[in-house]
Amino acid sequence: MTDTLLLIDDNAVQAATRQTILKRAGYFVIAALNPGRALEQFRTGECLDDVQLVITDHVMPGMNGSEFVRELRKTRPKLPVLVISGMEEAESEYEGMNVLFRLKPLLPESLLASVQSLIQVGRIETAAVGAVNDALLL
Repeated sequence: MTDTLLLIDDNAVQAATRQTILKRAGYFVIAALNPGRALEQFRTGECLDDVQLVITDHVMPGMNGSEFVRELRKTRPKLPVLVISGMEEAESEYEGMNVLFRLKPLLPESLLASVQSLIQVGRIETAAVGAVNDALLL
């Protein structure tokens, strides 16, 4: 099964570069240039139920990455999120939001390692929740 990632970056060149790296590694990537649109897709259920990971930039017009994650957590509290930013000081804005924060420039190997790690953690958490739910049904 191919893992599905949502990539949000208002910089089309950076988004396309990351999308290419991730696709070559075997991931299915949905790219969004607007965090507001991505949130709307989650709210309406437009093909995003199968997203295993969100990758977002921090600085974007209209809504920054921390505002996006805060809104996302209202409907998808456990969905793994990777934040990529060139601003080290922005990391503090994500305190308590359960995200992995990485600084730009992020080399392809580091991007792929971060993605793989977060997807694995997401699978473990999903399996644990499923086991608890199964036990409650017994």
